[in-house]
Amino acid sequence: MRLVIAECSVDYEGRLNAHLPRATRLVMVKNDGSVLVHSDGGSYKPLNWMSPPATMHISTRDELDASESFDLSDDPDLEQLWRVQAAKSDDLLKIRIYAIHGELSHDLGVDPGLVKDGVEADLQRLLAEQIETLGSGYKLVRREYPTAIGPVDILARDATGTSIAVELKRVGDIDGVEQLTRYLELLNRDPLLAPVKGVFAAQRIKPQAKVLAEDRGIRCVSLDYDALRGMDDVEARLF
Repeated sequence: MRLVIAECSVDYEGRLNAHLPRATRLVMVKNDGSVLVHSDGGSYKPLNWMSPPATMHISTRDELDASESFDLSDDPDLEQLWRVQAAKSDDLLKIRIYAIHGELSHDLGVDPGLVKDGVEADLQRLLAEQIETLGSGYKLVRREYPTAIGPVDILARDATGTSIAVELKRVGDIDGVEQLTRYLELLNRDPLLAPVKGVFAAQRIKPQAKVLAEDRGIRCVSLDYDALRGMDDVEARLF
């Protein structure tokens, strides 16, 4: 892991183009090849990023000055140019570094991953085993599908072959919808998966979360934990 606090500007070129003007930011470079650009606000969501696999090339000021294809007179304060190229697409993240205020590198080792509480972990396992609970023709791709910002609980495909990202909670609230929204933004950058739709599944979904999810095109599904465990006696129901 490499952390760099720098004055920089950022441009993302690809299916979606975006520009961040010159400002002081935190740039995170992870060993998996991902690069994330953070500000001092906006919680833990990066302003922009490149997900792995990707390759990064850093050009110094001297190298840029010697290059016939680059004119430093257009950007006289530039010290470094970082080019982060996606391996599976033409997407390119360009970070212009004007000053580095601090830097830290450290090997974090192998992470054991997130350990969920018992009920939530059981929900994930049971839903993965009974994925057609979400709809006829659904097929499981993988549990804990890895991304640069954390694992998606379940990745599946519906009857039409469309990719479906599923976020699971015991109690679904707005934070869970925001989390799934970030996963969808990232996954939809992958041409092998896009378009990716979202399903927000929980034993109980709060009304505000349901409104937000549906406004963002995310389907909400209420899960019956006992039914998934095979403990729901239909004949004993009053209704």
